[in-house]
Amino acid sequence: MSTDYDAPRHPAGDLAEDSLEELTARRATAQSPLVDVDDNDSGFELPGAELPDEELTVPVVPMRGDEFRCSSCFLVHHRSQLAREKNGAPICRECD
Repeated sequence: MSTDYDAPRHPAGDLAEDSLEELTARRATAQSPLVDVDDNDSGFELPGAELPDEELTVPVVPMRGDEFRCSSCFLVHHRSQLAREKNGAPICRECD
């Protein structure tokens, strides 16, 4: 015979004697609507990682005339990396 270890354990006599009101009250007290929130939680931090308060900026350079954007990997490559065009869309050598 198999045993369901996830089922709540009740003495055999208690289940038959409990009224609907007692079961409802027991269920309401067992489930708390409150969530335990840690106010000191500053987010996810890696151990040993130092996160400076500096903002990182990256200059955006427009695509040059001798470059193309691969329609498969969406990376910008030099024209020398052009392998073929499929339906008018350029494909780089790495994706070909």
